[in-house]
Amino acid sequence: MSDDTKITAPIRDLAGGDVGTYEFDGNDLADRISKQLLHDVVVMYDANRRQGTFKTKTRSEVSGRKKKMFRQKGTGNARMGTKQSPVRVGGGHAFAKRPRDFSYRLPKKAIRLATRMAMLSKFQDGEAIVLNELQLSEPRTKPVFDMLNAVGLGGASVLLVIPEYDLDVWRSARNIPNLWVAPLSELNAYSLLHQKHLLITKEAIDLARQGAFASTAESAAVG
Repeated sequence: MSDDTKITAPIRDLAGGDVGTYEFDGNDLADRISKQLLHDVVVMYDANRRQGTFKTKTRSEVSGRKKKMFRQKGTGNARMGTKQSPVRVGGGHAFAKRPRDFSYRLPKKAIRLATRMAMLSKFQDGEAIVLNELQLSEPRTKPVFDMLNAVGLGGASVLLVIPEYDLDVWRSARNIPNLWVAPLSELNAYSLLHQKHLLITKEAIDLARQGAFASTAESAAVG
């Protein structure tokens, strides 16, 4: 491990105590950080979240008579056709919007690499804290809320990454504002970059360094 690629992050327990330092080679996650790739992936996730259910009416779809409003000459008014004309209030749209699907997919390898780059950027920017362990016997909000305050992330924008889906952890965290929870299998670059701080368990970062990002992380849907 060279000094240029050496990454260090504090390890905290649930009480906020410093229990050591987590060190690893940044190349275990990614050999570089491409801002262009991260941008492209985030744009993809944003596009895939769009519903695209908008619709406006053309002049042929607006209800009403199609008869000319008044005769062409002799009234002193400007020449005017039907009430459905796009130039009139209540008329149809000249270029009406239609429902459309904005979703698209980048290559799987690009999405996986972007996720690893986003995680590496959190450690390089000093925005990551490694949690020694996170085990809850029952779904209660207070232990998770107290843990966030103890590690200095109370009220902050935080992404909590756990090794696998845990219903107790999810239920305990769902009522805490600005806290997102993601098992490693659902981790993606959008979630990592959207939240300011990364709080990841030691087991999860160990698995991430081994490449344990499941195919669900490649999904275009953001939960």
